[in-house]
Amino acid sequence: MTASGPSRTTGDRFPLAGGAALDAVRRLVQAGRRGEANQALLDLEPGLAGNPRALQAAGEIFLANGRFPEALRVYRRAADLVPDAPGALYNLAAALVAAGEMAEAEATFDRVIALDPSDADAFYNRSILRRWTADENHLAALEAAVARARSPAAEVALCYALAKELEDLGDHAASWSWLRRGADRRRSLLSYRVESDVRTMALLETVFSAEVMAQAPVADPAPGPIFVLGLPRSGTTLVDRILCAHSDVASLGEIPDLALAVVQAAGPAVDKDALVRQSVAGAGPALGEAYLRRIAGYGASAPFLIDKTPANYLYIGLIALSMPAARIVHVRRDPMNNGYALYKTLFRTGCPYAYDLSDLAEYIGAYRRLMDHWRRVLPGRMIEVDYEAIVADQEGESRRLVAAVGLDWQDRCLEFHANPAPAATASAAQVRRPIYRDSVQLWRRYEAQLEPLAGALRRQGVL
Repeated sequence: MTASGPSRTTGDRFPLAGGAALDAVRRLVQAGRRGEANQALLDLEPGLAGNPRALQAAGEIFLANGRFPEALRVYRRAADLVPDAPGALYNLAAALVAAGEMAEAEATFDRVIALDPSDADAFYNRSILRRWTADENHLAALEAAVARARSPAAEVALCYALAKELEDLGDHAASWSWLRRGADRRRSLLSYRVESDVRTMALLETVFSAEVMAQAPVADPAPGPIFVLGLPRSGTTLVDRILCAHSDVASLGEIPDLALAVVQAAGPAVDKDALVRQSVAGAGPALGEAYLRRIAGYGASAPFLIDKTPANYLYIGLIALSMPAARIVHVRRDPMNNGYALYKTLFRTGCPYAYDLSDLAEYIGAYRRLMDHWRRVLPGRMIEVDYEAIVADQEGESRRLVAAVGLDWQDRCLEFHANPAPAATASAAQVRRPIYRDSVQLWRRYEAQLEPLAGALRRQGVL
């Protein structure tokens, strides 16, 4: 969700009370024993009540465990103890965004910036909370902040914030100029090579061949995990919110548990290619059971639990081989819409391909080829939904989706924006509003600037 997320420290004047005990809780989290970790942290919490550093450390662990109400509670306590500490207020603001408390989050980011006008991340995260207008915006403050930026990372965040607010105001030429500056600067700070990801996706096609995938068990209609996956910014959060508005569904959000279970099952690997090859040997019921044990630790009790980690499309073969009761929901979006949405988002971690149009085209092409492969070797196994179709026919597509998962219809699925469940993604603010059509063809405002992306996608047969 954020350019730089929780937790920040409040300074060294407060010793980290309970440090050893907190480390023990972290080890439980790393071992996938989240239920035990949550209880241990709740037991520790009273003893941390007067120490803002320890409370923030506890908040970070609660967030990792998907316990957003508890995280918000301890971040509030920390901010109450040190009301003029920008770090404590920043963490509180980020937790408020996840909880859907947008007005309070905005006011808290305002306070952070007043205390520390150099906090570029606070500027950026405030800019994405809502639409700005000619009468209410931060353009002057942002331009002044860029001029005094202390680091390349700060410059990047401020450029993205300016691009966002200028786009809201309809100044698309200026918006693109700042976006391009920010993206180029961000890309210059990375050692990423898209060829590595393209090679990995091609290897997945080879390793998870038609012969291997013919061994996948028949899909089981019993309740099981729901994997909502697709490229980031494709609409996965929207689909997640539609589904988890149902009384039989709960969302765990974007979690690392499938990847961690795969790595554990595959065993030590010398590199990424070796991990892909070894993962086939680790596929099967044991992998599925290990994953289910991990997610049980989050404490959600609904029959269907959503894992909304977009990049799980890399593991579709393993999901099909290991979890017959899993639903695989693939969210698609027009590649130019999706490409522009990726390019204009500043990710806190991940998506290193999003800051260069050439990298972006290569990655989208490889992803499309991989998804074509999964369709060929697993016919009918995926539930596919298009973002543009949901925007055009929300009720029809929502009903189709809910039925395909195996659930009875509930009207509450149309009121996804009223769903109080936390959302800690780049779309946290958008999913608190009803569906809007503005973003469907927004990329056409930048058609000339995005021609390198369009041309590269045409050459790959994607357009």
